Amino acid sequence: MLSPFFRTIGLAALLVLLSACASAPTNPLTSAQAQSLLPERDLVGKSVGRGEFSAINGTARSFTAYLDGSWDGETLTLVEDFEYDDGQKDRKTWRLTKLPSGEYSGTREDVIGTARGYLDGPTFRLEYKIRLQNEDGEPGMTVTFKDVLALRPDDVIVNTATIGKWGFKVGEVNLTITPAPDS
Repeated sequence: MLSPFFRTIGLAALLVLLSACASAPTNPLTSAQAQSLLPERDLVGKSVGRGEFSAINGTARSFTAYLDGSWDGETLTLVEDFEYDDGQKDRKTWRLTKLPSGEYSGTREDVIGTARGYLDGPTFRLEYKIRLQNEDGEPGMTVTFKDVLALRPDDVIVNTATIGKWGFKVGEVNLTITPAPDS
């Protein structure tokens, strides 16, 4: 039988481990690489992203995202057209409103409640909950996303996201966004 001291230490270690499981990703760029990212500046216009979703069960899906952002002085509207390599297509539209505090409040079709966006040094962080769809298109499980967007000096945005459920990391998304070639 463990003494109360060792039980307390063990419980504290378990809580630290669990809290780190689904923590937000760190800046994917070094401080020398990262430029200051402002959503209302750097996500305006047309861009193309190439990415992959991966889950702890081994599922992986690659996709291309065609982004079109506009800023009206208060709200960034970002239309995302996804084309998955398996042929599925999807469209989502973010509306990120800049608040007087400097943070952002966001909505999207599948977001539960309101997303929270904020600047963290040179990166932009976005935290939100969504309800995934089942294979039959019906509402499925709810997961938490913690995105980190970082801007490279060549105007490429690197977006890494941790997906969590009950405090555990269950997946991740890695996306590289480049300005769309001029038409």
